[in-house]
Amino acid sequence: MIILACDHAGYELKEEIKAFFNKQNITTIDVGTYSKDRVDYPDFAKAGNAKVLENPNNIGIYICGTGIGMSIAANRNPKIRAALCESTKLAHLARAHNNANVLVLSGRFTSKTKAISIIKEFLTTNFEGGRHQKRVKKLNKIV
Repeated sequence: MIILACDHAGYELKEEIKAFFNKQNITTIDVGTYSKDRVDYPDFAKAGNAKVLENPNNIGIYICGTGIGMSIAANRNPKIRAALCESTKLAHLARAHNNANVLVLSGRFTSKTKAISIIKEFLTTNFEGGRHQKRVKKLNKIV
């Protein structure tokens, strides 16, 4: 399942992404926000994380103004590996090398077209494991 979360600055891009998924008949869970009214991104990162962690196959897509705040907030949970990606190459590496389970986008600096390309790459790339598995495992031990 794809979990969508955003703050007010990511709302418009989230709605465009949700419309894209709807056209593809892909079901998403939208944990908000549901308008451009000012909200606090940590609340929505927390709500998104809760849904992502319900099933190991779930993937989150979080959006805030720059993507930085959502990345910081999401990564407070040691079971979340959120990656702010501004290109398909970074999205590929985030999945292949880091087994990222949350893609973070910038609502202010990412066009719909670019976001869709990044999302497609993120969703179609598998974790390579191998030498990367040891490193990902260490992430849970960082204090």
